[in-house]
Amino acid sequence: MGSSAVSAADQEKVKLLRRLGRIRGQIEAIQRALEEDASCASLLQQATACRGALDGFIAEVIEDHIRAHIVQEKDRGRASKAAEELIGVVHSYLT
Repeated sequence: MGSSAVSAADQEKVKLLRRLGRIRGQIEAIQRALEEDASCASLLQQATACRGALDGFIAEVIEDHIRAHIVQEKDRGRASKAAEELIGVVHSYLT
C-alpha cells in the first residue's frame, strides 16, 4: 500500500520554491523598471520590497534548519555541529 501523503520536508521545499519564484518576479520587475527609466524612488521601493521577501526566505530556511538539524536531531554531536554551522552563516549574513 503506497502512501500519497507528502512529507513535511517536501511541503516546505515546495513553499520555498514558490517564495523564490515570487522573488524572481520581483527582481524581473525591478529590471524592467530600470530599463524603462523608472524613478529612483520607484526602484528603491521595489528593491526594498524584494529585500524584505529575501529576508523572509532566509528566516524560513533558518527556522527549518533549527527544527530539522538541531531541535529534532537525536545525535547531540550532529546537533552541535549544525548549530555551529548556522552560527557561522548568520554571522556572515549580519556582518
